[in-house]
Amino acid sequence: MKHPLLWFLFLSFFVCKSIAQEKFTLSGVITEETSNETLIGVNIIFPEIKAGTTTNEYGFYSITLPKGNYTITISYLGYSTVSETLNLDRNYTKNFSLQNALENLDAVVITEDIEKLSIKKPQMSVNKLTSTTIKEIPVVLGESDIVKAITLLPGVTTVGEGASGFNVRGGAADQNLILLDEAIIYNSSHLFGLFSVFNPDAIKDLRLYKGGIPARYGGRVSSVLDIYQKEGNSKQFHANGGIGAVSSRLLVEGPLKKDSGSFLFGGRSSYAHLFLPLFDIENVAYFYDLNTKLSYKINDRNNIYLSGYFGRDVFSIEDSFENIYGNTVLNFRWNHLFSDKLFSNLSLIYSDYYYDLKLSFVGFEWVSGIRNFNFKYDFKHYLSNKLKLQYGLNSIYYKFNPGDIKPTSETSGINPFKLTDKYAFENALYLDAEHKLSNNLSVSYGLRLSSFLRLGQDELNVYDNNEAVVFNDNLQIYEAANPIATETFERSDVIENFLNFEPRFSMALQLNTNSSVKASYNKMYQYLHLLSNTNAPTPLDIWTPSGKYIKPQSLHQYAIGYFKNFKNNLYSLEIESFYKTIDNRIDYIDGADLIANNAIEQVILNGQARAYGLEFLIRKNEGKFKGWLAYTLSKSEQQTKGRTPTEIGINNGEWYRTPFDKTHDISLTTSYNWSDRLKLNANFLLQTGQPVTFPNGQYEYNGINIPNFGLRNENRLPSYNRLDLSVTYEPKQKKKKNWKSQWVLSVYNVYNRKNAASITFGQNFDTGLNEATRLALFGVVPSISYNFKL
Repeated sequence: MKHPLLWFLFLSFFVCKSIAQEKFTLSGVITEETSNETLIGVNIIFPEIKAGTTTNEYGFYSITLPKGNYTITISYLGYSTVSETLNLDRNYTKNFSLQNALENLDAVVITEDIEKLSIKKPQMSVNKLTSTTIKEIPVVLGESDIVKAITLLPGVTTVGEGASGFNVRGGAADQNLILLDEAIIYNSSHLFGLFSVFNPDAIKDLRLYKGGIPARYGGRVSSVLDIYQKEGNSKQFHANGGIGAVSSRLLVEGPLKKDSGSFLFGGRSSYAHLFLPLFDIENVAYFYDLNTKLSYKINDRNNIYLSGYFGRDVFSIEDSFENIYGNTVLNFRWNHLFSDKLFSNLSLIYSDYYYDLKLSFVGFEWVSGIRNFNFKYDFKHYLSNKLKLQYGLNSIYYKFNPGDIKPTSETSGINPFKLTDKYAFENALYLDAEHKLSNNLSVSYGLRLSSFLRLGQDELNVYDNNEAVVFNDNLQIYEAANPIATETFERSDVIENFLNFEPRFSMALQLNTNSSVKASYNKMYQYLHLLSNTNAPTPLDIWTPSGKYIKPQSLHQYAIGYFKNFKNNLYSLEIESFYKTIDNRIDYIDGADLIANNAIEQVILNGQARAYGLEFLIRKNEGKFKGWLAYTLSKSEQQTKGRTPTEIGINNGEWYRTPFDKTHDISLTTSYNWSDRLKLNANFLLQTGQPVTFPNGQYEYNGINIPNFGLRNENRLPSYNRLDLSVTYEPKQKKKKNWKSQWVLSVYNVYNRKNAASITFGQNFDTGLNEATRLALFGVVPSISYNFKL
């Protein structure tokens, strides 16, 4: 043999090829049997070889295994487990339909101790809640609420009762990326925080990422709340809804073409304002929203979706004040299966937040908002059973309207005034890899390359030394700098550009079949900032982009945790510790005026923030009695140092508590199935009081006592605690009728705790003495609602 090396390579090639040919790919879609709704996160497990996978956001799965006979087990919470024997001797597609466990009394229960994929997966700091769980949690006025539900999880709080938004691991509300069918939601609250904009009837899946955030997400530095709407029933028509004390809702769904196309329409509205005229009250406060979705299966490889949301809040006081605000989103998506290993999703998204304020007694109208157009193209590549890739691109074009002020009449005396519109373009490329290195070690790593272009605008101030804020050495205060000139740009010009790498990493080391240790690292950038004078977001707040004077926020977050399942997943325990730092967190100078400010850079300083803590979550997942206990021990601080040795910074340059600092946060959430028709639910909360700034003295000026305030947030409100209860009763269903119903009686704040929303200090005009006034929003609030399903 003249060339033994060539023969060796030649034979090796065919040997490797023959071995490779002995592996085959099984793929398909898993749906709910009665509705054909795709299911997210279903476990597909092969117990003999301790391998498995889960379905993606569209119910698709793919797994490559050696040729052979296997037992395949399909399991999903709330559904009957499917188990069957499979001869994997070729590549082929196999779809599964799961039946709701409540409707299948003869369901086979699998008792084998199969692998717990949640233990083995490197993903950590993620919480998932189902629509059923959310509806069982007692809330104020009986209205089921997604945002209120996630605040019962570890690491998630609000700044106070009746406050909009939520805070994750000591972060601000604007640092949360909120997605509804991939569309960005800029204001998640109705009626200034009493309700959220999400209708639980229309929601299929909800996941909150607090850390270990995959590279496919970007643009925020605290968390991601990813919500997917239902697709609609493609088999038969169904309707469900509810009538409550202050609002009602209705959702209808059915086939456009049986087994191929479906529609979903959901509406919700409050109506308490309709009864106010009976009491000679002319004030109005109500909301309404609409959820829509159309789905169509073109063939086995192509599906299209069109989804939308429209919501509005209306608040007025007689003829002097009117406020209208809300979100509008529209998303067209195309799912395409290139092969049994390559899945793609293309999305075209429009998102708009609108705010309109009319002050008739002053004589002007103020309109503001933010609008974006979003293009996304994502791929999921199942290379092998040990390596899965997700990669794609994302481009978002923004238009910011900080305010358009118009007179409401010719006699108002107000001159029209338009704040300068701002424009920006955010782009990203990302790659995520989930890699199983061994039977006990799995890692997830990724990289996001993000860029942000601040585009040209009509007018931009120029300042001496590029400093929009100056320090007055004589008065020891910060003041707005005077512009030395202005610049005008074309829309296509780039005023400022940022390019950043955002690495992500997480790993899971399996200690045994029931426990693991996980760790993660995130670096993320946020290019948008919410300008607010309050601790919680309000509709009046304005979003502004990074640029010449406002730098993007950057995050480093580290987390490590221990996870354990007990008694075949009957109980689960999660313990996590986190530490994060944020650079370029905006801070405001004392006396900052944010309303109708056309030079917002003149009241902003760049500081830094940090948060760290320990989270505990123990769950009971099955049985008549279920629930969880969550506890968080944490600290959240901010610091803004002076830029020069002579500047004092904010709070003398020392670290101070953020408004989101809650040292202790305990929540207990439980449910008990008393019988087939009667269920009891309860939740209890105990939290450290919110940081506030109280006066530490006073002085007199022209006969008026003026308070002198201490350092920022060095005081606290009293601790917060509350107990809520609810009872759900389902009347016996009549034979030959599809109508199902339930009554829900709930009591919010059972023992009528007067939790302080704020404490204000002033002078009593009758006695001349100083006094503190404590404001509590809610005492005990009973409510009753009726829910139905057809």
